[in-house]
Amino acid sequence: MIRKPTHPGIVFYEDVMKPLNINVTEGAKKLGVTRKALSEFINGKTALSPEMALRISKATNTSVESWMNMQQKLTIYNARLHEPKNVKAFPRNAVYQ
Repeated sequence: MIRKPTHPGIVFYEDVMKPLNINVTEGAKKLGVTRKALSEFINGKTALSPEMALRISKATNTSVESWMNMQQKLTIYNARLHEPKNVKAFPRNAVYQ
């Protein structure tokens, strides 16, 4: 199995906030979100929303897509841990081959 992707909140905290010595209260003010919302995000308790990704990309001059890709990789990884066993394949035909 491949390594579990790092939560984008942890990446944001470790790579952005920590090096700049920005605490949660100050970071929340800069992003225009509540302290609780930022705290839950950087502690990996909530997923990255497109709105938060946009705020982070604007604040850090990075792409919103790079932040959303991190979340997507983590979401897919977690989904694969709980893959359904009751899915049956559709018959093959020319529509999707």
